[in-house]
Amino acid sequence: MTSTNEHGSRIYLFSIVLVAIIGGLLFGYDTAVVSGAEKALENFFRSGLGDLYTSGWHGFTASSALLGCVIGGAISGLLASRFGRKRSLLIAATLFFISALGSWWPESGILPYGAPTKTLLVVFNFYRILGGVGVGLASAVCPMYIAEISPAKIRGTLVSCNQFAIIFGMLVVYFVNYLIRNSLGDTAEAIQSTMNAIGWRRMFVSEAFPAGLFGVLVFFIPETPRFLALRGRDEKAYSVLAHINGATEARSILDEIKATVHEQREHIFAYGVAVVAIGVLLSFFQQAVGINVVLYYAPRIFENMGASGDASMIQTVVMGIVNIIFTVVAIFTVDKLGRKPLLIVGSAGMMVGMIALAALSFTDTIGVAALVFIIIYTASFMMSWGPICWVLIAEIFPNTIRSQAVAIAVAAQWISNFLVSATFPSLSAWSVGGTYCIYALMALLSALFVWRWVPETKGKTLEEMSALWKKR
Repeated sequence: MTSTNEHGSRIYLFSIVLVAIIGGLLFGYDTAVVSGAEKALENFFRSGLGDLYTSGWHGFTASSALLGCVIGGAISGLLASRFGRKRSLLIAATLFFISALGSWWPESGILPYGAPTKTLLVVFNFYRILGGVGVGLASAVCPMYIAEISPAKIRGTLVSCNQFAIIFGMLVVYFVNYLIRNSLGDTAEAIQSTMNAIGWRRMFVSEAFPAGLFGVLVFFIPETPRFLALRGRDEKAYSVLAHINGATEARSILDEIKATVHEQREHIFAYGVAVVAIGVLLSFFQQAVGINVVLYYAPRIFENMGASGDASMIQTVVMGIVNIIFTVVAIFTVDKLGRKPLLIVGSAGMMVGMIALAALSFTDTIGVAALVFIIIYTASFMMSWGPICWVLIAEIFPNTIRSQAVAIAVAAQWISNFLVSATFPSLSAWSVGGTYCIYALMALLSALFVWRWVPETKGKTLEEMSALWKKR
């Protein structure tokens, strides 16, 4: 106990962060599970609704969870401020679990099982939206929780671990989808037939297991010391800080936190419009570059490039592994190189990848080259905008407006995500190459935005953010 009191415990800190990032894993799992199921969903609903199930309807169904993400992101500030970060994570876990069961069995014992009616389509989308609320909530609160509990010197690394968990969750669900698909029959025809009937259901219900685990483990983690201090629970805040940082440093950190508590009733624009606008634009550009089009529609994109069903799923898994590797690159460099250099380099790489994909599309060239440039694009995103946008959103706002400002930034992110993902089927029907050119332009604009407007926050404490924005 002496070592913990005097020097803090990294094991304690890492165990807390490990629980929190399960929320990130579920974020990735829930948003990517549809990638393996969306084609079977289209076949299922089209078999009953016919031409009524248009490409627009399918785009909505494939991305309806994103509407919930907007709602979850928007209410995250209210919930995190009123109930705390820990209880907000519990709410997210509950929503994940209910959504997994409801998406698996949208009939709920009331509607006829397996009958693809308009009512069933509405109910299915309701459960997906409910899960999206959980995702939106977790996407805001998980990095906020980690940032508020982490020492400044390693905060970027630990918050980046949340992005690692998001990508790992996507990789896990790609692999789970692949296993489910290949357990459904011995021939391609049998697999597709079973996928249309029950395969997509099994993909969605698989999320219930990590969601249940997350809900149980959250009970055992503490509330963040910054929320506790803002609520006047100084002794408890000091206890958590001492376990993490040691007794002496904990007292100094608590004094810094308390120095900002008197400002806790400040309105959202107390530090100017710029800080909120920069947070919103970080969120916008993270989605406007088109990353979730690649993640959500990965199997279909690979099929359009000439890969068969199994091969497209395997290529999706390969892409997930690449994403993991380059997210690790960000984890080990974000606190050394800083936030801005990585963001600018990542934007340049994404622009190159999308321009190349556009050129290949315009020339009807498919095959290995397209896969290579998709990997270049996603790797560039994962080493930069993927994790670092979340790091900045979690740390860039002063303590007294953080929950409100994070909620606005995250809601903006999910609105952008929904618009980009829902419009992709229609845009690609217009011109696949032209769509990629739009994403390339957004990558260029994102680099210019970071270079001109985003401050470097490497090594700064959360309490120093108040002084940073007051100087501007």
